[in-house]
Amino acid sequence: MKHFSWKLLLVFAVIVASIIYILPSFKPALWPHKQINLGLDLQGGMHLVLEVETEKAVESNVERIAQEIKEGLQKKRIRNVAVDRIAGKKISVRVKDEESAANVKELLDDEFRDLTLSKSTENDMISFTLGIPDNESAHIEKLAVDQALETIRNRIDQFGVSEPDIRRQGDTRILIQLPGVKDPQRAKDLIGRTALLEFKLVDDTANLEAALKGTVPPGREVLYKVDVDPETQRALKTPFLLKKRTLLTGAYLTDARVQIDSQYNTPYVSLDFDKKGARIFERVTGENVNKRLAIVLDQHVASAPVIQEKIAGGQARITGNFSMDEARDLAIVLRAGALPAPVIILEERTVGPSLGADSIRKGLISMCIGGILVTLFMIIYYKGSGIIADFALALNIVFIAGGLAGFQATLTLPGIAGIILTIGMAVDANVIIFERIREELALGRTPRAAVDAGYDRATLTILDANVTTLIAAVVLFQFGTGPVKGFAVTLSLGVIASMFTALIMSRMIFDYILITRKVKTISI
Repeated sequence: MKHFSWKLLLVFAVIVASIIYILPSFKPALWPHKQINLGLDLQGGMHLVLEVETEKAVESNVERIAQEIKEGLQKKRIRNVAVDRIAGKKISVRVKDEESAANVKELLDDEFRDLTLSKSTENDMISFTLGIPDNESAHIEKLAVDQALETIRNRIDQFGVSEPDIRRQGDTRILIQLPGVKDPQRAKDLIGRTALLEFKLVDDTANLEAALKGTVPPGREVLYKVDVDPETQRALKTPFLLKKRTLLTGAYLTDARVQIDSQYNTPYVSLDFDKKGARIFERVTGENVNKRLAIVLDQHVASAPVIQEKIAGGQARITGNFSMDEARDLAIVLRAGALPAPVIILEERTVGPSLGADSIRKGLISMCIGGILVTLFMIIYYKGSGIIADFALALNIVFIAGGLAGFQATLTLPGIAGIILTIGMAVDANVIIFERIREELALGRTPRAAVDAGYDRATLTILDANVTTLIAAVVLFQFGTGPVKGFAVTLSLGVIASMFTALIMSRMIFDYILITRKVKTISI
């Protein structure tokens, strides 16, 4: 009796837990965070295929090396040297005299020995050409895709999409599926934004008008601040002449959050730097008081305030005519980090909710038809025992739904197929047990002895069959893609639920009938 009570308590607890987890799927106000999530094929959403422009990552790396060469030349006090990036992935260093060339060669050999180096002379100019080796270039491209994948995943996680499917496709492509996205354009802007944050000084001494006409001084560039008039929706561009040298980047950011300006009641993005970034920011602001410091985001000037005093503490702000959603999205991309290279959208599909509703309806119809046929077969073939198996089957579906909600798994169309398959598999264990019981009854045993022997002899067979299926489902989940994972989840839950209902629940019902009710015969 104690063993029977333990079984009863376990079954009762599982049933109650399943119902508790299922209810919010019908009434979300109960527990909004515990629901069955519908996949892209059921509730609609976005399907994107992005390509990472990996060659841009290599070019950025070359640009960084060129800047390091310039800084090295300044430290060594080597003057009259022209450093330029050529052919995208190469760097040209040109000098006029042999003495400077020897000093440049020594610097390159000491600090940039990982680069390929060739020397040539033309028109009294000595040129050194540096390049990144092919294997290093391939490594940079691979890292760019890996970093872009992780950055996009972080952005989408903070955007709040349930169960997104983000994975690499080929060498340079990323596949993204976002179920339930209501604003596709906002999602695309969030995913594809490079979010390269830079701090650069504004050059107020040079002639901006001449630079706009094409005469840009060396080491300078013209970037624009773009403001959209809220009434006319026209873009207003304000040019700035900036020094090319980047004083600080978003790599030192530890946090970016939206705050409200108490004076103007408008949102802005507050930035926090780490210790090293705070020291750099303090030094930069201390050395450039009364100068303008431009905050540049993706080659556009977000703001260019005048530095009033040295700023300690490692905090800054990005202001502008932001809406709350724009400020929130900007904070998300800054927190998640900049993409190592731009991404372009190769393929975009939007799955409408009408298709999802139709898929759900057809899936439910097929589930009901399959369930009814299996139920009728069990009643006709096994009579009263078939009713016990059908009751266990109904609870089996409840357990699967409760498991999907409890783990907040995503239900996809293949997942519905997995549930339908589980309906057939759920009674399979009972069929094995019932056939064993029939054999024992045919040998003349009492009903209670026949049930005990039937379960004892069938248990090992059932465990072997279901465990091997469960192993296959786990492998599918580990290595499969989104739809395959959905099938694997429901199959795994179905296998576990069917073993529980067959070996514990139905056995408990038989024990109740034979021991408590003292029934002398079995309808089987």
